[in-house]
Amino acid sequence: MKLVIQRVRRAAVRVGPEITGAIGQGLLVLAGVAADSTPDDVQWLARKVALLRVFDDEQGRLNKSVGEIGGAVLVVSQFTLYADCAGGNRPSYTAAAPPDRAAPLIEELVRLLRELGCTVATGRFRALMQVELENDGPVTIILESRAGRRC
Repeated sequence: MKLVIQRVRRAAVRVGPEITGAIGQGLLVLAGVAADSTPDDVQWLARKVALLRVFDDEQGRLNKSVGEIGGAVLVVSQFTLYADCAGGNRPSYTAAAPPDRAAPLIEELVRLLRELGCTVATGRFRALMQVELENDGPVTIILESRAGRRC
């Protein structure tokens, strides 16, 4: 599983004219599920997101988590994080989980983030979404659950 996390001042996601999720200060999480992603991957990533210290403390150091600053998380599923462009100009998405496997893992990510105390808004799985954000920093982190679990 792969997450692209952006620290934001605000973010929203729309499906057509409807805003399906919006947050003020916090984290925008673009979440891609690999074909071999497991619930263990989701659990590890949820904990990382909830505890990731990317917000300023009183000394201006990146030392506070989203919960510590009273922020929120906007989770948007994005299978295109698993695009493979090695074979040409049209990406292949064979490394991404099919929708019936990916949807429950995205739902579990949201559930676990909430269980960890995060306020969470979401996009809509399999919908054509427009994401709007005001990046803060910018601070962008990529987390991969199978990349040696490094961060």
